[in-house]
Amino acid sequence: MVDYEVTVITGSRLYSFTYDYIYIKLVGTDGESDRTCFNTTKAFVSGAVSYFTVSCPTSIGKLVLIELDKQPLLLFPEDSWFPAKVEVKSPEGRTYNFPIYRWITDSEVYRFREGTALRVFEDDHHLGRYSREQELQERKEDYRWDEYKEGMPHNMKVDDPLSLPCEVRFSFTKTTEFLYTGATGLAELKLKGLADCKNNWTSLDGIDRVFCCKRTDISDYVQEHWKEDAFFGYQFLNGTNPMLIRRCTTLPSNFPVTDCMVFLHGGCSLAGEMKKGNIFLCDYKHLEGVRANIINGKQQYLMAPLVLLQKTPDDKLMPIAIQLKQKPAEDNPIFFPTDSEYDWLLAKIFVRSADFSEHQLNVHLLRTHLLAEVFAVSLLRNLPMVHPLYKLLIPHTRYTIQINFLARRTLISKNGVFTQFAASGGKGLGTILRNSLSSVTYRSLCIPEDIADRGLEDVPNFYYRDDGLRLWDIIHRFVKGILGYYYKNDCEVKQDSELQKWISDIFEHGFLSKKSSGIPQRFSTVAELIQFVTMVIFTGSAQHAAVNTGQYDYGAWMPNTPSSLQLPPPTTKGKATEATMLNTLPDISTTVNGMSAVWLLSKQSSDFVPLGQYPEDHFNAETPLRVIMDFQKELKMLSANIKARNKDLEVPYTYLDPEEVENSVAI
Repeated sequence: MVDYEVTVITGSRLYSFTYDYIYIKLVGTDGESDRTCFNTTKAFVSGAVSYFTVSCPTSIGKLVLIELDKQPLLLFPEDSWFPAKVEVKSPEGRTYNFPIYRWITDSEVYRFREGTALRVFEDDHHLGRYSREQELQERKEDYRWDEYKEGMPHNMKVDDPLSLPCEVRFSFTKTTEFLYTGATGLAELKLKGLADCKNNWTSLDGIDRVFCCKRTDISDYVQEHWKEDAFFGYQFLNGTNPMLIRRCTTLPSNFPVTDCMVFLHGGCSLAGEMKKGNIFLCDYKHLEGVRANIINGKQQYLMAPLVLLQKTPDDKLMPIAIQLKQKPAEDNPIFFPTDSEYDWLLAKIFVRSADFSEHQLNVHLLRTHLLAEVFAVSLLRNLPMVHPLYKLLIPHTRYTIQINFLARRTLISKNGVFTQFAASGGKGLGTILRNSLSSVTYRSLCIPEDIADRGLEDVPNFYYRDDGLRLWDIIHRFVKGILGYYYKNDCEVKQDSELQKWISDIFEHGFLSKKSSGIPQRFSTVAELIQFVTMVIFTGSAQHAAVNTGQYDYGAWMPNTPSSLQLPPPTTKGKATEATMLNTLPDISTTVNGMSAVWLLSKQSSDFVPLGQYPEDHFNAETPLRVIMDFQKELKMLSANIKARNKDLEVPYTYLDPEEVENSVAI
């Protein structure tokens, strides 16, 4: 007889223990063991490391997989178990690792491959190829594509959270906190009595009494400075939507601004300022033609403005002209800082409200949440657990599928919060998402190319760019280190059929097979693969953090980011008053429900996993483990540099501090 020493490690998640009988079978190239029962009562408590022996008449050769199942104790209900991994030491002295990291909730037999990363063309032909095909076939049954709305990226078909495979569900901690925060958001913000009040605000002091219930340092700053032109311009760089602004070299034909309109005292010209690189444009054309929502029985208004900004000698970005509709017309005046106080303030409020919709639907929902789900579903359908890309990317898909299902159910559904309380909710949502998807390009998802294409390489005080480019470079070096270890040349990339199917599915289901997007349909080189995987990780971690985390900071003071507006914009100048502004702002119900929503979306979970931290050991080879350590060291250094810089900033930019960036789209 020969003995195999088996170590079973149970995960440390809440309720990951089991009292059921655990059975294991070892499968090797030369045979297999008997199905062996481990029935030690306390062996599988949370975090336990348990040791067992499996005996065989002779060596079963190189281990290729294990079979695990659990059976309930007599008269006891079946429970769930979260094994982290199994290690097996063979009689020849070799140790085999079997990563699991998933819930086992029933009595079925589950197979797990040995953890050495293997591409399809180097797999063990004795039984590995059969196992890969079987695993992927089962996954394609579990992870099926669906279409939520025409013209949107496809998503995973899910009936309810409990129908999700256990491996992608929220943890108990995450579920409990999410449900609690969602249910108590209004109470925690002390707004519960106002949620159904359909009255208009009668003063900014009234809004302040609501706002003061839950504040942050930045939300206080926003309340104090929201009317200022310099802060209005600052938010295009470092607020929740740094993705729209671009350097302007030629004025759009539908924005007829002249020198005499913006430079009353001469000394400057638009042509001269554009030549110096001092003029910038924000164009909300995706919102053109959108049918605005009806909220609490009242028609709402959503504009598609154009904004012209100028960089001043003291490096501030100042708005110099605003046109609230795309088509020039007599009843569509261009507003300037020299107009009356409330004409100009109302014009900026309409821009900020448009920015709310552009940010939430295009920049946040589409470009992070929906694309991250496409990347995740394609990964789970097309790459087996032993594939090196699966091992690399699976931590960056944590909770994404479930959080997106909940968004579709509670935010953008027929009775969702966004549908009920945003001007772009309802029918407008689909229009904006279709318009936005048509403009998504591969280059726009890669921050170095995006910044260059928008002409923003040398804009001062642009911390999203500064931190984002550094993070991109760090992630790129990490990805290159991992994938460069497994793919030595371009030929190996070309012949990896599983890898090619992954990108093909993304092109088809994420970008609806639109060649104009520039998304690759297949990979031809190692460099192409590294670039794309860098984008995938950056999108689900850094980019999502940049456009999600600050929502309450910048949106809690409602006049700075109104989700909807109740009156149309002025068609003539000189008539707007404070009363006009207050009647234009959303009503009390819309305000407090919006505050509760952004509070929920901005709140960090206690089981948050920061970028570069990998609680689950998917790699076991020396080189990938060293690359991960180098990655973590670089992230730690960047975090320290960002903290040092922020000490000198009036408004600290923290959203891309690696310690504040989650590994995945998880909220």
